[in-house]
Amino acid sequence: LLVSILQHWDVFKYVTEVFILVPALLGLKGNLEMTLASRLSTAANIGQMDTPKELWKMITGNMALIQVQATVVGFLASIAAVVFGWIPDGHFSIDHAVLLCASSVATAFIASLVLGMIMIGVIIGSRKMGINPDNVATPIAASLGDLITLALLSGISWGLYKELESRAYVNPLVCAFFIALLPIWIIIAKKNAATREVLYSGWEPVIIAMAISSVGGLILDRTVSDPNFAGMAVFTPVINGEFLSPLLLQLLASSGIIPSPRKCPSPCSTFFSSDVNSRSARVLFLLVVPGHLVFLYTISSMQGGHTTLTLIFIVFYMTAALLQVLILLYIADWMVHWMWGRDLDPDNFSIPYLTALGDLIGTGLLALSFHVLWLIGDRDSDVGD
Repeated sequence: LLVSILQHWDVFKYVTEVFILVPALLGLKGNLEMTLASRLSTAANIGQMDTPKELWKMITGNMALIQVQATVVGFLASIAAVVFGWIPDGHFSIDHAVLLCASSVATAFIASLVLGMIMIGVIIGSRKMGINPDNVATPIAASLGDLITLALLSGISWGLYKELESRAYVNPLVCAFFIALLPIWIIIAKKNAATREVLYSGWEPVIIAMAISSVGGLILDRTVSDPNFAGMAVFTPVINGEFLSPLLLQLLASSGIIPSPRKCPSPCSTFFSSDVNSRSARVLFLLVVPGHLVFLYTISSMQGGHTTLTLIFIVFYMTAALLQVLILLYIADWMVHWMWGRDLDPDNFSIPYLTALGDLIGTGLLALSFHVLWLIGDRDSDVGD
């Protein structure tokens, strides 16, 4: 609902590259917060956070690490948004480029700080209540991450856009401030042995995932900028907010049993075998239908968006959602086995890739659905105005 309103703000209309930032920054929940939750949950489950000293050391190291990652990824996401926005139009504005950089870095930093603190509280609370943090922290990171990041991005970009008129120097100052803090976070993260390793080796999945999400952002920008497809905005965070696949990935990655490496599992073994992960995949796949129907009913009852929920629209939307999760569940099964076979920690590598692929596949399938619906005559982009 927030996206549906924000698409009409001046900053989103006149600096449309902000749309490219949306999937990249929302994807930080998979790149950083969900990975943080996964790392801390694993540490809690194996007794590395039992004493106050161990707990404090783990918290400070991991919080500093995600601030480093958030700042760097936010900066790179803004560069990707500038490049992807410039290539199709051939138009470049230095003011808009600095605005995107400042908005992206500030949003990534503050969102990661807030969500990181929430994740730590959830994991500590879950341990004290005797609940497995793996089953609680990941869904909370996935859902809260979307709302907090989007609210911050819209508010910060709107404020900085207003400053362009009278105080253009504010944008580069904001960008420089957050980048100047990087050395402090790097020093703190290097003091912890667990985070030191990720600080040196954990950049590949985070940066590649950001690039994949930015491609999804380009699809979103090109589609939503067309008034005929304004209705897509409200459904994008819903279809990309799927945390069912990361939940299966969590089950595979933290079950305590190192799975045997497989080159490429067949769809039959992923969805129709008798082992516990296959049964989980079937349950998670079936949860997509009632889950999305609740979302669609909520959007309709709150009169959100610009699309009438006709039967043909629901069929197309549900087909896109089911296909997205089907692909993601299969990739999750293959990816964790592949990573275990190469001594890569799925906690740090697999979730960013899966979340980013979910953004790209979900946005692509949703855009395709809207284009097909338009071609066959289901046109009502003014609903909700």
